[in-house]
Amino acid sequence: MLIFAALLLSLMTALWGLTTTLAEPKLAVEELVLRAKPAVVLLTTRVAADVTVDCGDGPLTVSPVPYEESGTAWFVDGRGYIITNAHVVDPAFRSLPWIIDEFKARAIEQGCVDASLAKLGLGRGQHPDLEARIRQRVDTARITVTRFPEVTAQLSNGMVLPAEIMKISPPLLLYVSGKPSPDSGRDLALLRVRPGTYPALKLSDQNHPKIGQPVHILGFPALMLSDRFLNESARLEASVTTGSISGFKQNALGQDVVQTDAPAAPGHSGGPAVGSHGTVVGILTAISLTGTSDNLVQGFNFLIPARDINEFLRGTEITQPTAGKFNPLWEAGLRDLQEGRFKRASARLAEANALLPGLVDVKRALTDADDGVKGGGHPSSPWDWTVGVCLLTVSAFGIFKSSQGLTIDSQTRRSTRPVCLRSWTGSFGSTSMNGMKRRPRTKARCAFRLKWGIGRAAGRGLPSRRGYPRRS
Repeated sequence: MLIFAALLLSLMTALWGLTTTLAEPKLAVEELVLRAKPAVVLLTTRVAADVTVDCGDGPLTVSPVPYEESGTAWFVDGRGYIITNAHVVDPAFRSLPWIIDEFKARAIEQGCVDASLAKLGLGRGQHPDLEARIRQRVDTARITVTRFPEVTAQLSNGMVLPAEIMKISPPLLLYVSGKPSPDSGRDLALLRVRPGTYPALKLSDQNHPKIGQPVHILGFPALMLSDRFLNESARLEASVTTGSISGFKQNALGQDVVQTDAPAAPGHSGGPAVGSHGTVVGILTAISLTGTSDNLVQGFNFLIPARDINEFLRGTEITQPTAGKFNPLWEAGLRDLQEGRFKRASARLAEANALLPGLVDVKRALTDADDGVKGGGHPSSPWDWTVGVCLLTVSAFGIFKSSQGLTIDSQTRRSTRPVCLRSWTGSFGSTSMNGMKRRPRTKARCAFRLKWGIGRAAGRGLPSRRGYPRRS
């Protein structure tokens, strides 16, 4: 009965510890976010241009300030394929009229207005009417623009990789009337960087996300990149916001979008929304901000669901995305680190770091693992409690049995042949046969043995021989 009670107590302790561990949402969130972060990259679209303009004195070529936009992307395949929104890279993919017009306007200001005022020794704003006349003399139809687009992806180790656009489904564009333009698409783009071994995120196979399901959006909000309070390291590490799925809607084309209350800002476009299983449930495509420019209020944001990303990838080289070598090492290292196996965690994280050196989160985890190896620490787990309770319970049971009495089976021998076998009970303190009770004769040919509890495990050692019965 006592053994049964001890086992029951141990089982209850294990279940309590396991339940406590599973009830720690912070730890679970930390793990899934850490798994995802290395795969998220800062995407920059930059379009430079040479503009040839005639200000009245003959053609002049100037190079206006380039157009530049940043967004977020993430590796969907460990071989070097990344996903983002089409509107982040569209200026580099197509010659958009509004960007061409902007280049022309900048060329007129730089090559015509500024140059004419400088010849007259005047500055900006001194003669607005003169500036207006200079602009009117320029024939904008004869201005030529030569574009030099490029897209780059920056990893958290600072590595900047040129990215090639492999496939694009144009963004949703609306006329003033509110009707979508004929070339509007799903707002997705597939890009490729140079072949290598990279971290990657897995797309969720959940076709229909659930209301209230938690999501974590990772990305590079533009405000973080331009804030003078932060240094350049802000450009390396993705930020994380948390919310939940709050609805299901359709856009102007009738395409499904998932509504979420997870905060997002300009620059988050293309960022992955990671669910509770660590897989991507959607990609951020649109945000809603209300209020004035000085007092913007975060509204609801919208995701393209994972099933549409899978559909977009059909017919490409990554119809079946692969994780590569990095992910298993990184995930196993994080798990070992979480469970206190610091030496093994250090080895696995070092292997991941060797594949792609210097990623911010990998370096941080590797430092924690090395510190754990040096310190010899081991965080407690529910199974530590279980083993401890089992040992204490069994030891206590041994002590209890030892204090109650010792069962001795004695076997007398003549020559090498067993003669008889009797059982006796008595305490360790017995000095004679008087305190022992005879038990029924047992089966012959049994070996001499002592029966005691597990008192020796509790440190009592061997019992004294004084309690042994004499030979008959």
